[in-house]
Amino acid sequence: MPSEPRFSQMDLSELQVFLMVAKEGSFSRAAERLYRTQPAVSLTIRKLEESLEQPLFVRGARPVRLTDAGILLQEYAERLLNLRDEVKKGLLELEGLKRGELSLGVNESSIHALLPALSAFREAHPGVQVRVHRMFSRDIPHEVINYRLDLGAVSFVPRDNQLQATEILKDELTLVVPPKHPLAKRKEVDVEELGKEAFIAHIVDSPFRRKVIDLFARHRTLLSMPMEMPTIESIKRFVQMGMGVAIVPRMCVTWEVEHGLLKELHIRQMAIPRHLYLISRRGARLPHTAAEFMRLLRKA
Repeated sequence: MPSEPRFSQMDLSELQVFLMVAKEGSFSRAAERLYRTQPAVSLTIRKLEESLEQPLFVRGARPVRLTDAGILLQEYAERLLNLRDEVKKGLLELEGLKRGELSLGVNESSIHALLPALSAFREAHPGVQVRVHRMFSRDIPHEVINYRLDLGAVSFVPRDNQLQATEILKDELTLVVPPKHPLAKRKEVDVEELGKEAFIAHIVDSPFRRKVIDLFARHRTLLSMPMEMPTIESIKRFVQMGMGVAIVPRMCVTWEVEHGLLKELHIRQMAIPRHLYLISRRGARLPHTAAEFMRLLRKA
């Protein structure tokens, strides 16, 4: 039973020499084109034939002719070298951000802080596929560590030393009311004045929700939450409709406040900062897309 050819010993440089000999029909002319000596070219072809266990050229023929095995190898060698060139081209396009993919993990609120940078990134690099995955903040670090995400946006610094965190935004919780609400003409309010208000709350438990509950408890003020909604967008919409008031991250209501759809008030006794961090793998080189996004984020 014949042994299997040792393909693993074949490299692209050998194939390049083989193709040049086949093209020129001469070992000496191929050597000149490759700036090598004829013995070196002959040795390369002999090693290639030994690894394939097949003669590739008809010995003694002038000009040099390919054997059947040589004709077959020529076809596949050209494909391999063309594929190598395609890989090089593709890598250059990745470096030039003409193609590629950017994968981000966010929770519902953090996406608001990333929108300006995402818009700038999309405008500058339309060939890059941007994928923003919504998930719970607690799951984002694990997904980054396991290379399922390039970057993640969270409101805490992960304890895992495999990750590094860069602060990208300083935010805080704020109170918003409908434009026609009795408190809408004021700039500040005390916690005790909010005991009769109906709060539209976020149904997802979080450290910030607990801090708000603790704040009202310390001031012996009722915190009425007759409606709990699944998204901040639905909370904002309900407040606009006059269904109640809400305490939300400021970055999530900036646009609505600027356009008069909501009125923002400062609660004198409330100071709950909320920092946003972009996390990445510590010590790992960022993909070109992720590095460019971080650069744009710093400028935004």
